[in-house]
Amino acid sequence: MTTLDYISVRKTFPNTVALEGLDLDVQEGELITLLGPSGCGKTTALRIAAGFEFADSGAVLVGGSDITRTPAHKRNMGMVFQSYSLFPNLTVAQNVEFGLRTRKLPSDQRKRRVHEMMELVQLTSMANRYAHQLSGGQQQRVALARALAIQPQVLLLDEPLSALDAKVRTTLRDEIRRIQTEVGITTLFVTHDQEEALAISDRICVMSQGRVEQLGTPTAVYRNPSTAFVARFVGSMNEFEGQVGGGAEVAVLGRHIPVPNARAYGNGTPVRVLVRPEDLSIAAGGMPGTVTSVTFQGATTLVGVRLDVIDNLVSVDVGQGAADQLTIGDRVGVEISGINAVCEPV
Repeated sequence: MTTLDYISVRKTFPNTVALEGLDLDVQEGELITLLGPSGCGKTTALRIAAGFEFADSGAVLVGGSDITRTPAHKRNMGMVFQSYSLFPNLTVAQNVEFGLRTRKLPSDQRKRRVHEMMELVQLTSMANRYAHQLSGGQQQRVALARALAIQPQVLLLDEPLSALDAKVRTTLRDEIRRIQTEVGITTLFVTHDQEEALAISDRICVMSQGRVEQLGTPTAVYRNPSTAFVARFVGSMNEFEGQVGGGAEVAVLGRHIPVPNARAYGNGTPVRVLVRPEDLSIAAGGMPGTVTSVTFQGATTLVGVRLDVIDNLVSVDVGQGAADQLTIGDRVGVEISGINAVCEPV
């Protein structure tokens, strides 16, 4: 069984703590995404798994074996970088074969394995082309085939989609997930893009300042953020001032809203409540305000409303039918209808 475990991993650089006691378990065949802003420690964590950096303390295990001090070339890891990193003087097939050749596999085994990988990434017709003859998406598929050809224990992906345009990025993202699922390989994926993380992951590890803010399924991270940082980083939020009213409720503008993490604060504590646009609704009798914008976003439409009582601009996710009836300057009511809010002390 191939698992990847970080146990209390700490890593520092001059004047910087990159990882502060990272604990993380990636199960066999699972794809976990390390998600966070620049400097959160996600890439350092991946580089430590690859052997490009070594932890100051703690341990890294693969399949239960300690590889904390094992050199990179002795780890059986597949790596795909942000840049395509193909050898320009080699054909596509020769690039895929490279790791097999360095491991001195017999010629017939190399040929068979290259053919399998080319079929897997659907590039068999391009085996004799060179990197400069391929699109960015095709080059990254070759890089993925090369990483998988050596049959690694773990696949490491360091922001592999960030250099691609939006449409290609979405297509390749889905391809990576298909291939990862088909092969069944334990995978660690690094990105700062929340949409990528939500679409591709079995679980998401949201990181900030070298620490794990939340580890959970995409649904749990988005619908039930455990901290205000996670709520703001994964998706957009509206913010209201409120006061903890006891238990898991917060009083906001005369309304009592269920907020799960309010239990952590004492009764009467002033807090800032974060609510997603889809957890607000346009409703008669709601908090009065004026429509300031109507922004069509394809599957959704966001309506900006400036509330009268607090002069606060909020964003409401509405259905297309309702949006068609709204124009800038309309007077509307806004109701807080969701139960997936999170709060933090003011």
